Amino acid sequence: MDPNAFFWQIQEGKLPQPAAARTLGMQILRVDPEAGVLEAEFDGKPEFTNPAGNIQGGFLSAMLDDTMGPALASQLAGGEFAPTLHLNVQFLAPAKPGRIRGVGRVEKRGGGICFLSGELSQEGTVVATATATAAIRRL
Repeated sequence: MDPNAFFWQIQEGKLPQPAAARTLGMQILRVDPEAGVLEAEFDGKPEFTNPAGNIQGGFLSAMLDDTMGPALASQLAGGEFAPTLHLNVQFLAPAKPGRIRGVGRVEKRGGGICFLSGELSQEGTVVATATATAAIRRL
């Protein structure tokens, strides 16, 4: 854990939470950088719904990206960031407005390419899962 990394600077309040995370109402519940696991909750706002009243898939995809990416970011050094290269999402059940829980995992971290997985659940039902590939870059 590098205290100069962006993730930890945000957690310490030295940098602001990213606007996307604020929009999604993200709250980090637990992070284990050694295991590469992050748990978070999101606010599935009524403004995120489609005509059927379910949370639109793009918002669920953003929530998944915001669980997996920070799981990896918690392991990075100062000056490193990890943009997502590929995101594959599966929608398994409708998500309604309300709290949505996310878990992101670093499945494998190579020298420059990392493989991630994540899932979202609501009231005990998994509503979406994802896998992603990210690349570690330096500023």
